[in-house]
Amino acid sequence: MLFWWATHYEVISVVWVQVYHFTNPTSTWLMRVEAARLGQIEAEWTGFDGIPVTLARSVMAAEDARFCEHWGIDFEAAQHAAKRYLSGQGRLLGGSTITQQVAKNVFLWPERSLFRKGLEFWFAVLIEISWSKRRIMEVYLNVAEFGPGSFGVDAATREHFGGRAAGLSHDQAARLAAVLPSPRRLDPAALDEAGLARVEQIRVGADDLAITGRAECVGG
Repeated sequence: MLFWWATHYEVISVVWVQVYHFTNPTSTWLMRVEAARLGQIEAEWTGFDGIPVTLARSVMAAEDARFCEHWGIDFEAAQHAAKRYLSGQGRLLGGSTITQQVAKNVFLWPERSLFRKGLEFWFAVLIEISWSKRRIMEVYLNVAEFGPGSFGVDAATREHFGGRAAGLSHDQAARLAAVLPSPRRLDPAALDEAGLARVEQIRVGADDLAITGRAECVGG
């Protein structure tokens, strides 16, 4: 029975990932939960051509500087996070690449467990095999939570800066990237001293990615 379930889940997951290669996910588990909790959420899809490359670089600098180089999993960081968890030093945190976050946000649920992490690895590999890096970044920036009830970069831009994502400045892009670890606690338009220092680090990191050519997979 277990073998039957595993085999069929493998087929279903492969097909599921392929579907989202061509179509956009309309909602995620977290979106549905937040919509039920808040009554409504803000989310509007923005194609990759409507997302400034400065934002993609800023998110890479903040979340996953090796995004263009790896195949979805940073094994060293993941191993470190697993060792800390198994030794009882804390929750299962850290080590997630942008691809893994897409896997979790689109296909899974946010529970912190080794089982869920294992599924996250599986989907991350499937995503890397099936999608381009530009597609991975496009999906990530459209399903990521940037604030309470605010999903996707376009909704976040309208809420905090006005206008559309395509008009984001370098500073605004870095501010949005800076809130990703704690989107319900941090406001990109009203960061404290520590937050502003983080923004500056992200700006420097994004510029370095551009200068060194390590952001070519997302257009620069």
